[in-house]
Amino acid sequence: MATPGNGSRPPTIADVARAASVSRTTVSHALNGIGKVDPRTRERIKQVAAELGYRPNLRAQRLRRGEAKAIALASSMPFAVAGGPSRLGFYMEVAAAAAERALLHGYALVLVPPVRSGSALYSVDIDGAIVVEPDRDDIAVAQLRERGLPYVALGRPMAEGDDSPYVDLRGGLVVDLLLAHLREQGARRPALLIGAGSRHSAVDARAAYLRAAAEHGWAPVVATAPEQGGEQAGYDACAALLSDHPDTDAVCALVDAFAVGAVRAIHDSGRRVPDDIMVVTRYDGLRARTSEPPLTAVDLQLDRAAADAVELLLARLRGEPATPPATAPEPRVVARASSLRGTARA
Repeated sequence: MATPGNGSRPPTIADVARAASVSRTTVSHALNGIGKVDPRTRERIKQVAAELGYRPNLRAQRLRRGEAKAIALASSMPFAVAGGPSRLGFYMEVAAAAAERALLHGYALVLVPPVRSGSALYSVDIDGAIVVEPDRDDIAVAQLRERGLPYVALGRPMAEGDDSPYVDLRGGLVVDLLLAHLREQGARRPALLIGAGSRHSAVDARAAYLRAAAEHGWAPVVATAPEQGGEQAGYDACAALLSDHPDTDAVCALVDAFAVGAVRAIHDSGRRVPDDIMVVTRYDGLRARTSEPPLTAVDLQLDRAAADAVELLLARLRGEPATPPATAPEPRVVARASSLRGTARA
């Protein structure tokens, strides 16, 4: 068979039509799976296209269908807690897994920097978005709604009446697991340090912590810190907590940046981690692993949770009926030196 297009230009749909002795419309319908094309003709056209090395013009297809074939990953969570100075962390782990799953379906993933204000989500050509842990008055959600774009949440949405599909990251269970681990290591007066906003992780953590305090009989101590303050905010909040409650023997700092700051505050107070005060955190990322001492954290299985969020969004783009929330896989405590005492540490 002749191979038109092997010279100075790539083969076109017209080349495929000529080689297959059909019209360009028939080629378009056959390759795009639309229209009424005899199955044998469809297969013959696909074979001819493959032999010629024809590649469809994706931009033209998107324009015809009115699709961007792209989805965004967005959050109002500042990089001070979502990524840190290295820009590696919770947000980027989610992004890597979501991008891989999206590409399997022919979609590109657009990574949007933390949405604080301005036009972050107004100027990107996307079909929909995944919003990571939306706050109660989340600006990323607000911008998507203004554009009329569908979205799903990774983490339970907190806005009143928001019935968007979401992947449940099981915030209450995560805290239950961390507190159970601290009790096993001998903690009797653990404190909770969470972000000052209303993301599900903070709301669920507070509720789980208060339940555990009532059940096991310790006086609850809950401190908050502003997300944008990062490690320094964690340091300041923990220093104040220890000053007000010097008998605290463990700190459950849900944000890993806060946990790193808490370790420094404990050291500066003349106490040791974990011998005097244990520290645990929620996300088993780079900060937890490289802290000194390394931090006990939780494997949230974000790769699977992010992939599930992509599937939920694409189902919504296809117009499929609403589905119940997807549940992230079972979280698992990864115990490290920041909370292991005595024989457990050895």
